[in-house]
Amino acid sequence: MSSPRAVLFDIDGTLITTGGAGGRAWARAFQQLFGREADITRFSEVGMTDPDVARQTFTGTMGREPSDDELAQLIMGYLRHLPWEVHGSEDYRIFEGVVDTLRALADGGAVLGLVTGNIEGAARIKMERSHLNRYFAFGGYGTDSRDRAELTRAAIERAEMLHGHDIDPAAIMVVGDTPRDVAAANAVGAISVCVATGEYTAEQLREAGAHHVLASMLEPFPETD
Repeated sequence: MSSPRAVLFDIDGTLITTGGAGGRAWARAFQQLFGREADITRFSEVGMTDPDVARQTFTGTMGREPSDDELAQLIMGYLRHLPWEVHGSEDYRIFEGVVDTLRALADGGAVLGLVTGNIEGAARIKMERSHLNRYFAFGGYGTDSRDRAELTRAAIERAEMLHGHDIDPAAIMVVGDTPRDVAAANAVGAISVCVATGEYTAEQLREAGAHHVLASMLEPFPETD
């Protein structure tokens, strides 16, 4: 058994919960820009990328596809409202064991990155309140691809750039809380680690094919074979 060379973490439901700050920021942007109430939970699913959330919520709310300008305005409006919602959220919290896990992995020689459907700006805003940005040197974001497997590949390429050589997929772990995270890990040949701190139970994550399932980050983090 050995330590992984790279560990890639999802954000929402895995490291933190914003207590609904993201949904409120989207709603404020819709109201301000288009004068309509919008609820992203009606038109999107956990683990989707932000561009897909924006497009599908716009289409579901407005009854038509957004223009390029409207989509850009919506995404930028969301980003402007997000800091206020995140920092004012009473239910924002970092999950137990996260900081100790990140510190131990970094001290053990792993490079840490993010793999998230959030666009990069939103990811950093969400992480800022808990001071977690300092643990992550790179990432794959919703701004890299609408496909989670592709944005995971983007993160791996950045990890390899830091190392200066290719990394064996068997030495890479993808950590998340949804079946989409499992599927992305499988697509790139990495080891999937899931924590049951989001909307899916440990049993559902096992059924999705996760290599390792933890109740929380308080449990010992797995090693590679």
